[in-house]
This record gives sequence, structure tokens and C-alpha cells, in this order.
Amino acid sequence: MATREAQRGQVKHFLFVCSQNKLRSPTAEQIFAAYPGIETDSAGTNHDAENPLTGELIAWADSIFVMELTHRTKLQSRFRRHLRGQRIVCLDIADDYAFMDAALIDLLHKRMARHLPPAPGTISRCAD
Repeated sequence: MATREAQRGQVKHFLFVCSQNKLRSPTAEQIFAAYPGIETDSAGTNHDAENPLTGELIAWADSIFVMELTHRTKLQSRFRRHLRGQRIVCLDIADDYAFMDAALIDLLHKRMARHLPPAPGTISRCAD
């Protein structure tokens, strides 16, 4: 059976989740949208979110990045049947920032660095 990455030509789908989908997750979606090798989307756990979280979005995602532990808890309790081995990562980013706030962008880059695929042309180091 082929992996999700093989089926999608190595493109990874990253879903960013916060409460209202107004500030943190749409900022993350926008700043990582142009990153090579990934496609992004965002959603909110609240029913009145700008883009409410759905089972279809969860099924689309290879990795799900929540801003707070409460988002992970809501996601796991409400959408357990849609989760199919996706990695859920808590970025631990409080609701203290405006949309596209420079401090939020800096924090997102720091917290996401180890989760992003290597940029094309990057030589990976292997231990001998």
C-alpha cells in the first residue's frame, strides 16, 4: 500500500488549528503556504469559527498543528473517527497575537522549523 506522501507526489498537507480561525492558524497557513513541498489549510475548533474544523479537513491533512493543548483535546474527542494516524503537534502558542503579527510569525517559524521538509537543493547530512 502506498503512503500518503507517495500518493501525493511527496507534497505534505499541513492543517493549522486554533479556536476561531481568525488570528493564529490563518497566519500559519499564510506564511507556510509558499513553502516548497507542503500545502496548507487552517480551521477553528469553535462552531462559529471563520472556517470550522471538519472531518474532511482532518482526512486531507498529513500533519495537524494545534496552537494549544485544548485544541488537541477538542480535535481528538470530536473527530476521533476521522483521525487516521495523522501526526498532531501542539505548537504551544497562546492567543496573544494579532493576525500576521511579527512576533507570531517569528514564533511560528521557530516552532515549525523541525517539522518542515528540507528545502529543495539542501544537502542533508548523514552520519557515517
